Amino acid sequence: MTHRNGLSAAIATAILVLLGVQTSAAMPAAMEIGGKANPPIGHYEFCRIYASECEPASHDAGPATLTEERWQTILDVNYTVNTAIQPLTDQDIYGVEERWAYPRSVGDCEDFVLLKRKMLMARGFDPSDLLITVVLQPNGEGHAVLTVRTDHGDFVLDNMRNTVLLWWDTEYTFLKRQASNHPGRWVKLQDGRATAVGSVAR
Repeated sequence: MTHRNGLSAAIATAILVLLGVQTSAAMPAAMEIGGKANPPIGHYEFCRIYASECEPASHDAGPATLTEERWQTILDVNYTVNTAIQPLTDQDIYGVEERWAYPRSVGDCEDFVLLKRKMLMARGFDPSDLLITVVLQPNGEGHAVLTVRTDHGDFVLDNMRNTVLLWWDTEYTFLKRQASNHPGRWVKLQDGRATAVGSVAR
């Protein structure tokens, strides 16, 4: 019941977005990209194993057109993965500090992101619009989410919530994400809500 109510609220919000209604006239719907950034070590190692998933994109057609059907797909994938995978640290699962992998029943935040990205690609989303993103939580800890680029803004899929929000509406400080034209490369993000951002240790 909570899932359905949450979906109804999210769909209502999406309709407002599709109609061009925003909560703030000054709110940038898309993230501002800076220069090059180093990939997280976990993603670097992931690309060594899954090289085909980190090759340069054949094209970048720009943000995906957000239809009601695509919005429902985004919500369904986020909810399905969040409820199917139990959150555990890499130390608990593998006995190592950092390892990115596709989860089967357990995983950490990066694993949730990888699975959501894979499922959305299987449902027709272009890889250039599905970008692994590194953020800082309010407590200063690093975290990973999936950014979905659309013509109505950059939306965030997060294993900590079933609601899908525009990046601007989250509590995170955005640091870097995959480059849209090359999933093996990363770019810095300019988060205008903060005057200074930290760096990710891993």
